[in-house]
This record gives sequence, C-alpha cells and structure tokens, in this order.
Amino acid sequence: MLACSELLATGLVRGTSGNVSVRDPATGTIAITPTGVAYTGMRAEDVAVLGPDGSQLDGALRPTSELALHLAVYSERPDVGAVVHTHSMFATTFAVLGEPVPPVHYLIVRAGGSVPVAPYARYGTAELAESCVRTLGDGFAVLLANHGVVAVGADLTAAMAVAEAVEYTAELAWRARQAGAPHLLDAGQLAAVREAFAGYGQPAERD
Repeated sequence: MLACSELLATGLVRGTSGNVSVRDPATGTIAITPTGVAYTGMRAEDVAVLGPDGSQLDGALRPTSELALHLAVYSERPDVGAVVHTHSMFATTFAVLGEPVPPVHYLIVRAGGSVPVAPYARYGTAELAESCVRTLGDGFAVLLANHGVVAVGADLTAAMAVAEAVEYTAELAWRARQAGAPHLLDAGQLAAVREAFAGYGQPAERD
C-alpha cells in the first residue's frame, strides 16, 4: 500500500493506471493490486493474493488486468521479486515515440544500462505479456510501445528505484532535446558506473 501511495505522490501513476506486485520468495505466492481501483481508495484487503499459477487465494477483489504480464515476468525471471508497471509521463513519451530511453544519465544503469521498447500489443493480453518478457530479457526495465513502463527488481524497493530512475532519465533526455542534442554515455562509462554501484551505500553489517 505504501508503494502505491508513493507511485501516486511522485506522479509515476495517475488514477487507476499502473499496477504493482510482489512475490514471496519462500512460497512463490504473489500479492498484486486490484483492477480498476484508485490508489487513494485502496485498502489492504483489496490486494489479491495469488498462487504461482495465478489462482486467487485471498483478497476481496479481482487482480489487475495486467495479471498475465506479471505472471510471465515471474515465470521467466526467478531473480525478480517485484514488478512495478507505470504510465509515467516522460518514459511513456519515449514509448509512444517507439524509442528506447537514451543513456543521458548514469542512473539508467539501475535499469541495466538501457530501456528497450517492446512491440505494441493490447493491454491485458497474452501477446503483451510475451512481448514484454521477450524484450526485457535479463534487464530491469522495458518500455511497452504506446503504453507505459515495466520495472522489475529483487524486491519492491529495488523495482521502485528502477521505475524512478527510468522516469528521471527519460525526463532529462526529453528536456535536453529541447535545447539541443544530448550527450550519451558510452558502454565503457556505463560499465564503470555499474562497477561503482556494486560498492555503493552502507555495508550490510555495521558495528
């Protein structure tokens, strides 16, 4: 619920757009947001709890219409513990243009270094789910053509960070284009950032 409120507050979603899921690493069960419910009115009991096969185990409401997409990502990516799907403005603008988010800022490394575009398919379909996972590959974010963004991570905190980094980078790229041709980071520069990120933050154990 806190993640949904954060997505709304940061403008990554509006109204009932977008959806979020988290997978329990021990049981494989999935908690996922319901379909057609505004984040402002969502209650804990509205969240659907599903088995790994998508069967509903708990929750008062039906899961998101993008259930197939979430299940497909979990099926193909055992390393993924959370999926965040947004319609954030600037990243979705690139999705509408059919262009990957360009590497104008080092934070794009949180998404794997690039954010490719999955071919268009109607929302809620198996075709969209297949297009998403095929284009995502082993990365952490993908644009859905004429639709939005899918960000994944080992847990919800990581997936949220990816969604935020993608939108931030997309906004920088768009604004820079208004002034001229933005400089892009090359593969070597991105690799150096990736290495630096490996040691970023506080150690796991502190005195």
